[in-house]
Parts: sequence; structure tokens; C-alpha cells
Amino acid sequence: MKIAFVVQRYGQEVMGGSELHCRLVAERLFKVGHEVTVYTTTARDYITWKNEYVPGESILNGVVIKRFPVEKERDIESFNEYSDWLFFNPHNEADEILWIEKQGPFVPSLLEAIEKEQDSYDIFIFFTYLYYPTHYGLQLIKKKKILVPTAHDEPALYLTIMKRVFASANAFLFNTQAEKEMLTRLFNLQGTYQDVVGIGIEIPVIKDVSSFLHRFGLSRPYILYAGRIEPGKGCQELFDYFFEFLKEESSLRLVLIGHLLMPLPNDPRIIYLGFVSPEDKNLAMAAAEITVHPSHYESLCMAALESLAVKTPILVQEAAEPLRRHCLEGQCGLYYANSNEFAWALSLLLRDERLKARLGENGRRYVEENYSWPVVLKKYHQAFEFLRQ
Repeated sequence: MKIAFVVQRYGQEVMGGSELHCRLVAERLFKVGHEVTVYTTTARDYITWKNEYVPGESILNGVVIKRFPVEKERDIESFNEYSDWLFFNPHNEADEILWIEKQGPFVPSLLEAIEKEQDSYDIFIFFTYLYYPTHYGLQLIKKKKILVPTAHDEPALYLTIMKRVFASANAFLFNTQAEKEMLTRLFNLQGTYQDVVGIGIEIPVIKDVSSFLHRFGLSRPYILYAGRIEPGKGCQELFDYFFEFLKEESSLRLVLIGHLLMPLPNDPRIIYLGFVSPEDKNLAMAAAEITVHPSHYESLCMAALESLAVKTPILVQEAAEPLRRHCLEGQCGLYYANSNEFAWALSLLLRDERLKARLGENGRRYVEENYSWPVVLKKYHQAFEFLRQ
């Protein structure tokens, strides 16, 4: 089949959750024989939408990429101020439309291209309900359309204009059952194809972590956070809870990997490794006592699934319902709502090796049964077949 993806950013260097999710699915569908094209922007940074990639056509791992320049960079401070006003004050539809343009990435040329070229494809797949290309692209395209919402419970989801987005897709592929339940409660999705799919996770073979520890100068025990390091991901709360816990446990370290977007505490027990290779990330997770996932807003969390794939239990923020459900449905981790619960759960996981091993085994099995690539690709093909009929 000829498949077109639409996503706000795309590239080897773009490691954001939904954008990486999109790339991995696109590349896997290419590998099994489909012709895959991605319509995206020349932006690399989601904060500013600054044009950094070269516009035009290129190929990455067999997937054709068509990039279009963003016409307006985003001033994140003024955008956040406008968002705070919009979400918590009376407003009209014009205010919400202005919010979508400010949210961006504002790229009318991409919309013109997919409208003009839509007959070249059998199916369009849009990633992330939240951004300008998906908001208007879904309403513009007449071909069969799939939306991968990657949604969590946030104020933008309750804007009136979002009803148009969720009324425009023919099929929805959700990340988790929790996401599906939330969206079917908020929007009328009757008559559409729906499935819980998520993302495929490789099950790596972990042989020896000692060389990894030596190369990075690490010693055990440590807990690991992997992802964007910023307050919006719950990292400041994590630091606060971690230091509160250290009043009783002094030998533990918190290791961070990912994109640093905030100042780090000046403490030797906070260790930042920067970006590491996928292989080293697997080793870092395997050597950790647990991985911690403090974000209050998640639709799936690939890092949590990657941790479970190497048999390392997860400790998650209870407010992120999909992560809480991973713990319950997979019997593979614990969750917390405050600093006391964080300390209690972490202390239990550190001292009870039997519990930790059982949670790790359960986690590997949970990923294999629900988030392995054969399972995920089968669900994509079932959606394609439904839409073709």
C-alpha cells in the first residue's frame, strides 16, 4: 500500500515521544513492503519550531520525507501566557483557532501539499491530535484517515474545536486502554474503527552491564530517568522527592539520560549522562534498580516499556493514568502520588529483591504480549484491511 504519515517533526535527531513513535512505525511498515512517505516540517525543536532541516524531499531508512518550512517561530513564553488565559477564562471559537496557530507548527504549505497529492496514497496516518498539521490536515483530507492521538488528560483536549479533529478520522489507534476510555468518554467516536495498539518495543539481549558501568564511571545502586529533563515532565518534583528520600538512604544515585531543558541540582548524587546510544540505554536500564517516570501527563511512555523489556520494574506518577494501568495490568511496577508514597515504594523496591525480580519478569512478559512489533504491525494491518473494505 501507499501510506502517507503527517507529523509535526521527523528525523534521526528528533527523539520526542510521538515523533519517535511515528518514525518507528513508518520504518517498520516500509520494511514489510509498503511505500511510505512522511509529510512534516523543517523544524527540529518543538519549543520554537525554528527551521533547521533543509526543505524538500529526502530519504531516511527507506522512508521518503517531504519537509515544509514553518512560517512563524513560536515564542514559548507568550504562547504559555495565552494558553493560561484561554484555558481558564471565557472565550470564543476565534480565540481557540488563534491558539492552534500559536501552538503551531504553522505550516500552510504542508496542508496545500497533502490536499494536492492525496490521491497518490491509499491511507493517511496522522500522529498527535494537538498540533496545527493534524488539526487542519485531518479536516482537509478526503482519503481514508487514521489518527494516532497520543492524548492525555490536558486542558487543550477540552477546547471546543477539538471536536472537529476527532470527528474527522475514520480510525483511531490508541496507545493504551486508558487513553481509549478517556477519548471515547469525551468525543463521539461511534462508527469508527478503534483499537489499542501502542508502539513496538525491541526485546534486547543483555549480556554484561559491567563494561557499561565502567565506561560511564557509574556504580550501583542507582535509579534511572530517561526522557526530556524538564519541569513539564515532572523532573523538578522528582528531584524534590529524591532528596527527601536521601535523608534516610544516602548511597543511592539518580542517573539521567536525555535532552536537558532545565538546570540540574548541584549534587554529586545526580548524574547526567546526556544522550546515549540505544544499546547503552538498554544497559543503563538493565543495571538500574528501577526506572522512575514522574510525568503527570503520558499517553504511553516508551521509556517505561523499554525498561520492562529488560526486566527492570517501573515506579510511576499515579496521576498519569496510562502508566498506573501499566503497573496494574502488567503487575510490573508501583506508583506514587506524593513524596511519602514515593519514599515508601522506592524503599520497598530497593530492599525486596524477590519482589523486584517478580515485577521484572512480569514486565518482560507484558511487553512481549502487548507491545512487541509483530503484535503492533498485525493491528496496523487489521486497520488497513478494515478501511480498504
